[in-house]
Amino acid sequence: MSATIAALFQRLTHGVYVIGVGEGEQRNAFTAAWVMQVSFAPLLLALSINTRHSSYRLLKEQRAFSVNVLGKDRLDLAAHFGQSATVDKLRSQSWTAGHTGVPLLRDAIAWFECTLEDERPAGDHALVLGKVIDGKLLDPGAEPLAYRDTGALDGAAALFPDSFETS
Repeated sequence: MSATIAALFQRLTHGVYVIGVGEGEQRNAFTAAWVMQVSFAPLLLALSINTRHSSYRLLKEQRAFSVNVLGKDRLDLAAHFGQSATVDKLRSQSWTAGHTGVPLLRDAIAWFECTLEDERPAGDHALVLGKVIDGKLLDPGAEPLAYRDTGALDGAAALFPDSFETS
């Protein structure tokens, strides 16, 4: 692993989010950083998710997901939802079900509820497009948590290659 390459990628500015998914009575939520707006008309968000992640199946089955924006002071929530799916991460949290049944966190500073519009392979992840069907700003004065502020919380630095491919 190259510390230089990891440090370089930490300069990309993006937030830290909790993605909520569910199908029937089964719900999960996980920490993600690769989320962005991609369209105004219709309002679309893109999410990158590892296809081996247990929540990917729930997202595909329900065809919906939520994006919960974490506040700058909520590194604890990022760590909590970064745990393995073998833990019932929602049990100890305050949340409500959206129109599609996906979890919306009451401790987020904002949330978006999306329906699955499209999906494309993207290396070891899938790029999922979601149409925003609802949203709410819960704390207008709060600053969002930036990925860079999480340090080595997710262990991603170990996944970067030692050098760039040149061919």
